Amino acid sequence: MPSDPAHAGVPGRRPPAADRVYDHVKQAVLDRRYEGGTLLTEGQLAEDVGVSRTPVREALLRLEAEGLLRLYPKKGALVLPVSAQEIRDVVETRLLVEEYAVRRVHPVTPQLVTRLEELLEEQRRHAAAGDLPAFSVSDRCFHAEIVRAAGNRILERLYDQLRDRQLRMGVAVMHAHPDRIAKNLTEHTAILAALTSGDPGAAAEVVRRHIDRVRLLTGGGSR
Repeated sequence: MPSDPAHAGVPGRRPPAADRVYDHVKQAVLDRRYEGGTLLTEGQLAEDVGVSRTPVREALLRLEAEGLLRLYPKKGALVLPVSAQEIRDVVETRLLVEEYAVRRVHPVTPQLVTRLEELLEEQRRHAAAGDLPAFSVSDRCFHAEIVRAAGNRILERLYDQLRDRQLRMGVAVMHAHPDRIAKNLTEHTAILAALTSGDPGAAAEVVRRHIDRVRLLTGGGSR
């Protein structure tokens, strides 16, 4: 999964070295191959990706600016764990945006229903394969599709800024609570059913319960 469409470049042409390091490290942090508290060294990353240290430094600076790493001169980069405050902030923002969006999309278009059904089927395939990072991406896309359909471009951009944090938290929850995968599928199915029922209030309540469960499982506290 590319972290930034701009990195795709021209077909058949390799992305710049700094972009390759950036994508390698970012994906490893998001899918928890690099856990919070892991110290990454420039030399090891340069060897892993097959580049010099200069693009590694550039990539690590970008990731530090995004809040995923903290750099320590002459030591390396520490992968920052997800804090309780970050969890609370993400969940509260999700509640504000998603409850608004799920009310705003009524009446639901056939195009939105079809897209959500496709994403549910995609999630089922990833669940069957045991691919937690891919399931988390599809999970996030399901919610993002509803926000996009609400038609508020400012809220859509705000929601997209939560993308990386949501993916990282989602994978962590499913590693810690494997039964959460099946429950997410059940709850997403319930969200789709509520949307197609024509009752905006009922749909908002289903979304609220779904997000509140994420808060409880990640230790984000009560509302």
